[in-house]
Amino acid sequence: MLSPLRWAGHATSLPAAVAEPIHPPTEGSSLHSHRRRNPIRRSAPALLSAAALITGGLAIATQSAAFATTTTHSTATSAAAVHTHRLCSQPSKPGYMACEAVVRTDLKAQKSLGRHDTPQGFGPTDLQAAYNLPKDGGKGATVAIVDANDDPNAEKDLAAYRSQYGLPECSTSNGCFKKIDQDGGSNYPTPDSGWAGEISLDVDMVSAACPQCHILLVEAKSANMEDLGAAVNQAVKQGAKYVSNSYGGGESADDTKADDQYFKHPGVAITVSSGDSGYGVEYPAASPYVTAVGGTSLKKDSSTRGYSESVWGTSAGGDGAGSGCSQYETKPSWQKDTGCTKRTVADVASVADPATGLAVYDTYQASGWNVYGGTSASSPFIAGVYALAGTPGSGDTPASYPYAHPDKLNDVTSGSNGSCSDYLCKAGKGYDGPTGLGTPNGVSAFTK
Repeated sequence: MLSPLRWAGHATSLPAAVAEPIHPPTEGSSLHSHRRRNPIRRSAPALLSAAALITGGLAIATQSAAFATTTTHSTATSAAAVHTHRLCSQPSKPGYMACEAVVRTDLKAQKSLGRHDTPQGFGPTDLQAAYNLPKDGGKGATVAIVDANDDPNAEKDLAAYRSQYGLPECSTSNGCFKKIDQDGGSNYPTPDSGWAGEISLDVDMVSAACPQCHILLVEAKSANMEDLGAAVNQAVKQGAKYVSNSYGGGESADDTKADDQYFKHPGVAITVSSGDSGYGVEYPAASPYVTAVGGTSLKKDSSTRGYSESVWGTSAGGDGAGSGCSQYETKPSWQKDTGCTKRTVADVASVADPATGLAVYDTYQASGWNVYGGTSASSPFIAGVYALAGTPGSGDTPASYPYAHPDKLNDVTSGSNGSCSDYLCKAGKGYDGPTGLGTPNGVSAFTK
C-alpha cells in the first residue's frame, strides 16, 4: 500500500464563508485539511472542538467544511493576500490519494451572471493567448479525466461553462462527453463534494485548452490508488490517448509496482499534478511513465507575449507546486539534471496559483462561478495541450517529448516553492523543479 499523504503546516483561520450546498464527505476525500510534512490523524474530540467554533453566519459547503481551515496566501504576482481552502482532506488510511484542487474563499461565488458580466478568473481566451494555443486543434481526440467519487452535476456544469465562453457543445447526446465508472459502466460511485469540485475544474480546463476535444470522465469508486489506477487502465481501454490525474499522496516503496500496474501505457500521454504543498515529491507524479505537471502564477503584462509567469509558491514554503527528487523512482533516460540520481519532479507546468486562478463553474461543491487553482488545474490543461499536438507514437512515453524541444517552451526563471539551495525548488534559466522545462508556447514541445 502507498503511504499516507504528507501535509504542510500553515497559519490558519476559519473561512469567512464557503458556498452551499451541504453534501457528506467520503473516505479519503472531502473538503480540506492542510498538508503537514508528517502523516497525522485527527481525533473525534478535535473535530468536535473545531465544530464549536462555527457560528450561524457561515454557509457550509459540506459537512467537513465546518472543520476546514483557510490559507492566507500571497505571491509575487498578487499584490494582496488571498484566502483559499483545498477541496480534499487528508486521507485517513494508507494508499489513499487527495485531489489537488484549491478554491478561493475571499471571492464571493457568482450564482448567476448578468448579460454583460464575465466570471472572475482566467477563461479559455486568456489561456489560449497566454500559451499560444490553436483554437481548432484536437478535433475528435479524447482526453480522459480520472477522479474519485461521483459528480452528479458534471455534464450540466460543463455545459454552463462552455456556453458562457462560446465553446462547442460537449454532451452525451452529441458524443463529445462520456461518464463511466472504473469498470466501464454506469454504476457511479458515491457523490462527494470535494471531488465534484475537482471534476468541474478538470473538465473545464480540458475545455479551455482543447475546445474540440472529446472528454471521458472515469470515476473511481474510492480515492484508493488501486481504484484510481483501475480507472486509469479503464480510460486507456476506452481508447483515450491523453489521461489526466489531479491527485497525489506520499511516496512509498511500492510505487514502482503501481507504475507497472497503472501508468506504463506506451503511446498514451498521462499527466499528473505535482502537488500543492510546495517543495516535496508526491506519487504518482514521481512515476517515470507520466508527465509531472508543476504550477505557475500567471499575470498579464505589457511584454510581447502579453503575460509573465513565476513559480507558484512563497518564500516561506507554504502552498505551491510540488517538486524535488523521488526517493524510489528510477530517473528516466531523457532527464539530464544532475542534482537528482532518481526521478526529478516536475517536467512542465502551467498556471496553478489560485491568486491568479481560473474561472470554474460548479454547482455541487459550490453554487456557481468560483476561482480555482492548484496543480489540479495544470494537469488537465497540459493533457489538453498534448491532445492539440497530436497522437503520440505507439511505443513512446510522451513525457519525454518536451525534453527534445525545450526551446519551444516558455522558460520560467523566477520564484521558488520552498527552502533549498538549488534548482530543485528555485526557478532559473533552463530546467528547474517547480516548473520543469517551462510552460506551453504553442504545441511543438508536446509532440515527437
